[in-house]
Amino acid sequence: MQTYLARSTFIDFDAPNVSALARELAQGVGEEEELVRRCFEFVRDQIKHSSDFKLNPVTCRASDVLRHGTGYCYAKSHLLAALLRAHGVPTGLCYQRLSVGESGPPYCLHGLNAVYLQKHGWYRMDARGNKAGVDAQFCPPKEQLAFAIRETAERDLPEIWAEPLPVVIHALHAHPDFASVLAHLPDVMLVGTSHNP
Repeated sequence: MQTYLARSTFIDFDAPNVSALARELAQGVGEEEELVRRCFEFVRDQIKHSSDFKLNPVTCRASDVLRHGTGYCYAKSHLLAALLRAHGVPTGLCYQRLSVGESGPPYCLHGLNAVYLQKHGWYRMDARGNKAGVDAQFCPPKEQLAFAIRETAERDLPEIWAEPLPVVIHALHAHPDFASVLAHLPDVMLVGTSHNP
């Protein structure tokens, strides 16, 4: 589990603003699941999704996501991981592959989290931010993610990563504003499908 508790360049829970928020969110909390819920709901509801709100700058590092109050789903998952790791709660990064539109290509990755809960084991949650048609909740042991898999070229990727995928970091660093990221969302090759980047 140590790899899911580590501080890193993008999950910088020792940054003063992140550690201060982690302490604030833990005040008066008695149980692990309540702490996880508070952190999840803060990132889901208080950090604005860059594309939904058309906000710059493009953020990636957890402390920058918190400082600017905005991030794509990937960046928001980095902040949630940082807040939970600050409390010794093992937290990883997960991805789905989804259609950018209603169906069919192009496809892109969508970032979310998995947290190891003492009562339930690994549990996925999605703090990308709710809107019309999106209702992600923290309700273990049931998962209620932002998006469902709807077609064969979409996937729930099974891995739980300790660090962001390089293709995600590249997308967030290579493009100067939210619109450019939106036009160049990261994707990965899948085995057994003709719909690849």
